[in-house]
Amino acid sequence: MCLSDNVCFALYSASNALVRAYRPLLEAYGLTFPQYLVMQTLWRQNGCSQTQLSAATKLDMGTLTPIVKRLEVKGLITRLVCVDDERKKRVTLTSQGEDIKHEALALKQTLLDKVQLDAEALDLLRRQCLALIEDLQS
Repeated sequence: MCLSDNVCFALYSASNALVRAYRPLLEAYGLTFPQYLVMQTLWRQNGCSQTQLSAATKLDMGTLTPIVKRLEVKGLITRLVCVDDERKKRVTLTSQGEDIKHEALALKQTLLDKVQLDAEALDLLRRQCLALIEDLQS
């Protein structure tokens, strides 16, 4: 089956709907959706490099760098020069960034409660989206 316009439209529309649904929930934390993606990654793997953040979030460095800078200005993260390579920076949560972790991660459940798909269907959808990304990037 070819990648039809209907599939493209459905993926685009679903992505927009997800971001719109998150927006009012994230406003309480002063976060945008891309900033939330970065924070989620750091909550799982604190102290990773910007290159690792880029790979985990699928955000290119040109997009990621301003997001990281804004999170640093908000006091949620710090960027530290790597000891082994001064050209690289490690991104680390501040205590303020760590403090919002549990509340902000709970936002996922708020949205899951609105979704009719069960855990198995959501996991299949996630795997299919990741496979599509992989196929299109190769």
